[in-house]
Amino acid sequence: MARYASAKIAIAECDICGFRYKLKELRNLIEKGRDTNIKACPECWNPDQPQLRLGEFPVDDPQAVKDPRPDSAGYESSRNIQWGWDPVGNGNNPFGLTINDLVGTASVGSVTVTVT
Repeated sequence: MARYASAKIAIAECDICGFRYKLKELRNLIEKGRDTNIKACPECWNPDQPQLRLGEFPVDDPQAVKDPRPDSAGYESSRNIQWGWDPVGNGNNPFGLTINDLVGTASVGSVTVTVT
């Protein structure tokens, strides 16, 4: 088993800027989760960037439901509910969200242009 001297008063150089520091003040740089064995002073040291680890972990965003069941109430009855917010709905819900059958109406006018 190897024995080493105490690093309590040991002096070392920063591998990035070259200034002298106590060895215990220098920290190893970590890149993509791996130790690079580069010693950096507190001014030069940066934490590992999470953006560099993209693609290492699977990212799934499934949209389908596994083993779905058909709608037992029927297509029309389950889609007949429209959600309205106060002041469009009747306003009985304390959150402003009400169930009602909203009917949208619209009209288009005409535009007259006069050239002089």
